[in-house]
Amino acid sequence: MNEIELKDFIRSIPDFPKKGIIFKDITPLLNNPFAFRSVLEIFASKYGDQNIKRIVSVESRGFILGSALAYKLGVGFVPVRKPKKLPYDVIREEYQLEYGADALEIHTDAIQNGERVLIVDDLLATGGTAAAACNLVERLGGSVAGLAFLVELTFLRGREKMGKYDVFSLIQYQEGV
Repeated sequence: MNEIELKDFIRSIPDFPKKGIIFKDITPLLNNPFAFRSVLEIFASKYGDQNIKRIVSVESRGFILGSALAYKLGVGFVPVRKPKKLPYDVIREEYQLEYGADALEIHTDAIQNGERVLIVDDLLATGGTAAAACNLVERLGGSVAGLAFLVELTFLRGREKMGKYDVFSLIQYQEGV
């Protein structure tokens, strides 16, 4: 299944979660076993031989893709969450959004020094969340092998914020439709 066919499983929801936003809903893709399996096969084919040791994903839709891919590759899965959601010792990374600030946390023992880590999420928009996840991985001594996204909103230029990192996305939207 290619990008054009996978795009058929992404639903655009206007004015969600607020007016002027067109939300890219991936639940129809997740609900189709062939489309979901195709996404995992593409990611596994791209990253299967890159000596990845951990997959890091940011809550919540990223968990769905990241954990399934971790299982498929036979590597560990590491959740990155909003503050006060993880039960053990954490480090925190604050980052700016278009409309304010937010923060992410990761367990301090989640990544070992020198491990190659793939960051997997459902969507790359402005890049703030992904950049924060990269910073968390590197603060723990991990090496970011790449970032994999199901959807990329190229018009928001999040890839530019990723600078030195290898960014891969399956579906790109050139504008907010």
